[in-house]
Amino acid sequence: MTGRDLIGYAPNPPIVQWPNGARIAVSIVVNYEEGSEYSILDGDPAGESGGASPSPVAPGERDLANESFFEYGSRVGVWRIMGILDEYDVKSTFFACALALERNPQLGPEIIHRGHEVMGHGNRWEEYYKMDRESERAAIRTAVESITRTTSQRPLCWYCCHGASVKTRELVVEEGGFLYDCNAYNDDLPYYAEVNGKKWLVVPYSLEVNDYGFWRGQLSTPSDFLSRPGLASTLCIGRETLIRK
Repeated sequence: MTGRDLIGYAPNPPIVQWPNGARIAVSIVVNYEEGSEYSILDGDPAGESGGASPSPVAPGERDLANESFFEYGSRVGVWRIMGILDEYDVKSTFFACALALERNPQLGPEIIHRGHEVMGHGNRWEEYYKMDRESERAAIRTAVESITRTTSQRPLCWYCCHGASVKTRELVVEEGGFLYDCNAYNDDLPYYAEVNGKKWLVVPYSLEVNDYGFWRGQLSTPSDFLSRPGLASTLCIGRETLIRK
């Protein structure tokens, strides 16, 4: 990861001609992480207790209520979302943790069968910025192999669950097989970064309607997602046209 770019497109954003004369392209992302969160059962010192799921349970003890919250997303939530996407014939990109797909073996093939695509969201909830280079390289490779096995589709994008390290982008390019990463929040439009002398596509990720709002006490009900100012800013450049360009 090189230094910061505080200029970007400045007053000259690119003019993109979308297929069929479309005025805008929207990238829809579904984060699928259930079963990959911190868990006593997986050997973590404590279960997940942040964001929308604060826990009063002492470290080292299981919080069965929190575990159940996450199970809802796997047992019910993801299928309801896919049903809605089917109803409106909308295709999505699933940012999936490898371990989450392994623990719900019906889901991976179904994502692809319904015409969606799956992208790498890490092995599980783990902080890559705390890893040394070899550990992070191995984690990326393990996730790629796992997701390819559970879905029959190789992930073409990488987006870290807990934030990228200074070496993440280099390692993603080095791994090969990826077309872009989403480890940025600094623009409404995709852009190219330079990685080891090569042009690399970055599709910035929006947190506007992400559950990240729970971390700051901004979301309590579904209507909060719709009433928040700036919701329109979540409309992003579509990935497929960018890749072709």
